[in-house]
Amino acid sequence: MSNFELSCGLPPGPEFANLAVVAENLGYSRVWIYDSAPLWEDSFVHLALAAERTRRIGLATAVLIPTQRSVMAMASALATVSRISEGRVRACFGTGLTARLAMGQRAMTLGDLVEYVTAVRQLLAGETTRVDGAAAKMLHAPGLAEARPVAVPIWLSVFGPRGRALAGEVADGIIGPPHPKLPTAMIMSGTVLEPGEEPGSARVRGAIGPWRVVDWHNAYASGGSEAVDALPGGRAWREALEALVTSDQRHLLTFEGHVTHLSDRDRHLLPHIDIKSMVGEPDRIARQLDRLHDSGMTEIIYTPTGPDVVRELRTMASVARSSGSQE
Repeated sequence: MSNFELSCGLPPGPEFANLAVVAENLGYSRVWIYDSAPLWEDSFVHLALAAERTRRIGLATAVLIPTQRSVMAMASALATVSRISEGRVRACFGTGLTARLAMGQRAMTLGDLVEYVTAVRQLLAGETTRVDGAAAKMLHAPGLAEARPVAVPIWLSVFGPRGRALAGEVADGIIGPPHPKLPTAMIMSGTVLEPGEEPGSARVRGAIGPWRVVDWHNAYASGGSEAVDALPGGRAWREALEALVTSDQRHLLTFEGHVTHLSDRDRHLLPHIDIKSMVGEPDRIARQLDRLHDSGMTEIIYTPTGPDVVRELRTMASVARSSGSQE
């Protein structure tokens, strides 16, 4: 059987630290925390709380949005969590597509992303960099922060050919398609069926729905009415949203409940969601995990949702253990 890391991804909120403890006890390699100020609480606060409650499990970000924090604030926050966790932190950055669309803004350019993460890496290394045209350096006195250099791996979330090429120059790994040089992680939703349970059951749709309706969210945010109307149930979903707010505020509702909860509009999409990918009995899920590893994935980030996240974490970890897929 394949060997790769099975990790999990969770939103920053009141249960994050508790779930990080559960994930550690179940053998997950790493817990990745989401980062979007319009949608969730502060990720670094919850990483610190989880670091205090755990001892082994890795802590990572999926993904940090540069425009939400200055370069210096980011470096200081990473150094803080690195110290509290005794070096268990990995920082993955992205252009902030969802977080910025939810505020009516476009995603960052790849050039701006690379400039930002390069400056963060330099600061953590104890070097002097340039921020807004001026010299900048971490000036934390001894005893007030971890001594530099602070060893925090820097990853990027990139999917296109240009982003993947840039990642090869500035990153230690990526979230995205398999990279020829770098370790690669993939975000995955899914659920393990109960004995005799049908893939289309209400439980299954409720468990995976928050992630599977994202296709409609992204289509509307990126391509407008024509793009979302082309999807099953998309026109009714769009019209229900547009009836609630004026055109200049529609972006405020597009990502409502994003990857964690189902709005009433999203529930009408449940008959149309994908119930084949990573949904099945344990043997089927194990085979799908092995195929992902064989394609070049070195880490799978399982993102459980629904009313019983602990159940989802437990059953997926059980599949990984029985199949030999988890390192």
